[in-house]
Amino acid sequence: MKKGYVYILKSIEKNRFYIGSTNNLEERLKRHKHGLVKATRPLLPVELKFFQEYGTFGIARKIELKLKKLKRKDYIENIIKDGLIKWGSSSVGPDAFE
Repeated sequence: MKKGYVYILKSIEKNRFYIGSTNNLEERLKRHKHGLVKATRPLLPVELKFFQEYGTFGIARKIELKLKKLKRKDYIENIIKDGLIKWGSSSVGPDAFE
């Protein structure tokens, strides 16, 4: 099975975040930066602020959707600052959803 990644992009000009998941981080970032992803096209230019690898794409996708439901900018900023996704008082490492 292919590994999965959760990543956070930040719009340099608009100070907005985008949360995504993929099984090929390098290729997905190229698509974002070249305006080939409809959701991030209006946010260009963007920069990668955070990513975390998971055992499968399915796990990464579940975490992405959970993060998107939070919609809290301060929480996203803390993930970037800490380099770790946390749920309540516990942290979620790469193997938490396997």
